Amino acid sequence: MAKKSNSAVKVASIVLLITGIGPAVWGYRISGSFGAQLNNAINGSPGDKVMMLYFGGAVSFVIGLYLLVRK
Repeated sequence: MAKKSNSAVKVASIVLLITGIGPAVWGYRISGSFGAQLNNAINGSPGDKVMMLYFGGAVSFVIGLYLLVRK
């Protein structure tokens, strides 16, 4: 039974790792758009959507990585 839950945690951690990469890449692609660059030039910072995608992707990736390497 312990082996089954351990493998479930491993699968969940890999899913979180992959899910974390997706929003980060999406945020990077959005940040290169004309509207985002214009917003960055005017406000001096990236937009809220870009930052939320970066943050959400990073949190998901870090949790997945932690679950994968913990013993």
